[in-house]
Amino acid sequence: MAEVAQRILMNEFKALSKETWTNIELVNENVFEWSIALIVLNEESMYYGGYFKAKMTFPRNFPYSPPDFKFVRPLYHPNIYPDGRLCISILHPPGEDEKSGETAAERWNPAQRVETVLISILSLLDDAEVSSPANVDAGVMLRTKPTEYKEMVKKDLELSKQDIPEGFVMPTYETAWKKKEDEGDFDMSWEDSDVESFGGSESDVDEDQEMDSDFEGEEDDAEDEDEDDK
Repeated sequence: MAEVAQRILMNEFKALSKETWTNIELVNENVFEWSIALIVLNEESMYYGGYFKAKMTFPRNFPYSPPDFKFVRPLYHPNIYPDGRLCISILHPPGEDEKSGETAAERWNPAQRVETVLISILSLLDDAEVSSPANVDAGVMLRTKPTEYKEMVKKDLELSKQDIPEGFVMPTYETAWKKKEDEGDFDMSWEDSDVESFGGSESDVDEDQEMDSDFEGEEDDAEDEDEDDK
């Protein structure tokens, strides 16, 4: 079981290492423990420009059980406990929970991926669930004093920037769609993908070219037959 989990996690780690919105590394070369930084690249987010460090720990029977996620610097947020742990359905064990009212579809299932979890956490930052908050005070402030709540977010945002590694170049909204270059990778920007931007792909173009060459060949054969008839 652990070998399967290790293979799955290594594949996910390699894929996420190319993304600009997260910066990850293994803790002591252990594939079951990740040091993660979530980088908010949505310009409309209150957390834009933040570098939020966290630790993610995976069980040996992953993906049948969910990972643990904990922010290194706890954020003042309705769904984040004071110790940095999260209250989010996707990290809760599989199956329905009558007590909380969560359905199986909302909770963890083996089809989930690490990327799905991280994206859900980024979404949660700006779309807090205040009906059952982990931090009651933050939930009340968000509902009744939104201006003061935004000031608390700004403080967390500025504190997060202290964790940016020396020499690390923070991505921006403009570079959000570009992936980190690995040796042998081809970095394609939106400007380079003219074919795709018009609803096609390079393979479509190749197929069209092959069809054109075949059609031209048929025309040449027809002309040769006409010459022979003469």
